[in-house]
Formats: sequence, structure tokens, C-alpha cells
Amino acid sequence: MIKPTLMRPAGPARTASRPVVTPIQPSVVYASESPDALDAQYEGRALGYTYAREGHPNADALAIRLDALEGIEDGVVTGSGMSAVAAVLLGLLKSGDHVVGGDQLYGRSLRMMAEDLPRLGIDTTLADPTRVDAIEAALRPETKLVLIEVVSNPTLRIADLEGIAALCRDRGILLAVDNTFTTPAAIRPAAHGADIVIQSVTKLLAGHSDVTLGWVAARDPELAARLRVFAVTTGLTPSPFDCWLAERGLLTFDLRFARAQETAHRLADHLAAHPGVTRALYPSRPDHPDAARAQGLLRGQGGHMVTFEIPGGRAAANAFTRGAEALAFAPTLGDVGTTISHPASSSHRALTPERRAALGITEGTFRVSVGLEDADALIAAFDAGLAAAEV
Repeated sequence: MIKPTLMRPAGPARTASRPVVTPIQPSVVYASESPDALDAQYEGRALGYTYAREGHPNADALAIRLDALEGIEDGVVTGSGMSAVAAVLLGLLKSGDHVVGGDQLYGRSLRMMAEDLPRLGIDTTLADPTRVDAIEAALRPETKLVLIEVVSNPTLRIADLEGIAALCRDRGILLAVDNTFTTPAAIRPAAHGADIVIQSVTKLLAGHSDVTLGWVAARDPELAARLRVFAVTTGLTPSPFDCWLAERGLLTFDLRFARAQETAHRLADHLAAHPGVTRALYPSRPDHPDAARAQGLLRGQGGHMVTFEIPGGRAAANAFTRGAEALAFAPTLGDVGTTISHPASSSHRALTPERRAALGITEGTFRVSVGLEDADALIAAFDAGLAAAEV
């Protein structure tokens, strides 16, 4: 009979060297030497981990890098981009409050504002973030927060970030900015007056479609603490492995952003000149409706997203995706490979056709997340899809 042994946890190996790559630490619990030592950790007099829901080494390692990219301290990594949005909307607002959102937020953010917040007694209004007067008209005495994206999904309109930030500052209202589309390579919203910045790390920051993570940070330490407490209490815990993968992805983020942006500009120019394309949208093109604002706010950068429209409705859209067989038709963005999505059947499917039309989204609208492929090969793949759509 095998005698049972005490399973005392092993400490770190003693070594004169250190790992070059951050180790993955999947432990859910951490042992302390005494109740006094545990008190010291919880009271901030000693550094240490207790339970992974309250924080773990891989999340902290990733948060440090993300904080540096966005220029904000003490950000918290969460289990998904939407959990970061939820931490803001549910963690900072209460029944009786009112929130204003941009009318082209990510589809699930729109759903949360339209269905979940009202159920909890939080009123919501959607307004056009390209017009500061539209945001101002939507404000009420009980408005506590405004949530916008710098570049809208999927029509790539540019918010009047600085005008909205000044308005919110004058009215004592918090401004939260989802910076997923633009990324800190194009703009740091906190430097333009945002109080809170949100990222879906799942997208271009991690960059390989193998991670589901979010990140949120607030400039005010009190707000940052409230966000962290809410994330811990509601279990928005990120996976150590996903954090490790995302940290690895961040090491090439600037290179991937630059390559994807260069190709995206080429693709947008090609699509704009194609006879089978009704319109092509790209922020740094002079025909973009917000070109002047993009030039100033984004410093002339266009990013890695392109949106275009073809005639022929759903039948043509189906033909295009089948004809562009070299491209992944998938409702995501930010991968090393180019992906195309169809907002009417994915991100904005919950909206009525009339509501989509009001936003400029038709059955022929496609959103493109440009990856790292050879630009000529990528253009050829789009040409094949457009040729199929014209038949």
C-alpha cells in the first residue's frame, strides 16, 4: 500500500539565470506563510497573489505592456473585449443613470445598451459621434457616461473625439472610448481627453485569432479601483495561457500594424477604382467623409480596416464570398490573415434593414480586416470575388 504524502507546493526553482520568455503560471491558488502574511498582501503592504480571480502573474505581465501602449496605469485584463465593456457600463453605472453611446458601436455593445442596461434601470440614448452637437443634444441631467469608438464599425466614420471630450469635461460626464479598431498605434484616446479606454485584445493587439481577452483602464485611480473590484467580483478572469499568447503577440504588434496598414491603403485605392464597387471607405483617403478629421486625429494614418460596398444585394454578397475563396469569411478582425465580414448577417444582424440603411449598411456592405499577405495576391483574391459577384 502506498503511503499518502503531504502535497506541499513547490516554490520556484533556484537558478542563477532567468527565463527570456515570460513563464506561464496556471495556478489558481497561491500559498501564504501565515494569516499575518495574507493580511499584508490584502492590505497592500506586501506583494503577492492569493487567488487567480483576483489576479495572476500572466495577467499582470500583459497589463503592464498594454498600459504602456495606451499611456495609462493600472489597467485590468479581462476575459474578453465585451467583458471590458461590461465592466464599464455595469461596474460604474446604477439604476437611474443615463448613458449616451455612439450609434455605430460594436454590435454586442449596442445590444447591451438597447436591451441589458434598460432592464437594470439604466437609460440609454444613441447619437452620431461624428457630430458633437448630436451628442450634446442626447445629454440629460442624469447622464453619467458617454461611450464611443474613434472609428466606427463598419462604416469607418471618425468621431469628434476632442469635441466630445471637451463637452464631457465641461459637463462632468465620463468619456469612455473603445480603441479596438484604431489601436494605440494610431491614437491614444487618453491623450485626447478620454477618461476610460477599452480594448478587445482578441483583435489586432494579440493578432492571431487564438486569444479571447479584453483590457480596460481609467485615468482616475478611484475609477480604476472600481473597475478592478467589479472585474474580480463578477469573475471576468482572463486565462493565463491567453494572457501569455497575447503578450507574445504584442511583441510584433507595431510591425504587424505597419504592414497591414500599408496593404490596406493599397487595397482601398484598388477597390475605389474598381467598376464593380459602389464605394470604398478608408480613413486616409481624400474622399472619406471625415478625411480632414482623420488627418488631424489619426495623424494621417488609415489603420488596417477597409469597408466597401457592391451592388446586387444578398445574392451578389453570397457570390462574392464564394468567389473570393482565398479569403476567410469570418466575423472577426485583427488576424495575421485577411478576413472579410458581412455586417448585415453578423455584427449588425439584430438591427432592422431600415436601421442598417440609416447607418449606411446595405446587403452589399463588406468590412475587411487586412492581414499580412502579399498585397498583389490579396488584390487578386478580391478581384476574383468581384468578378463572381458581377455574373
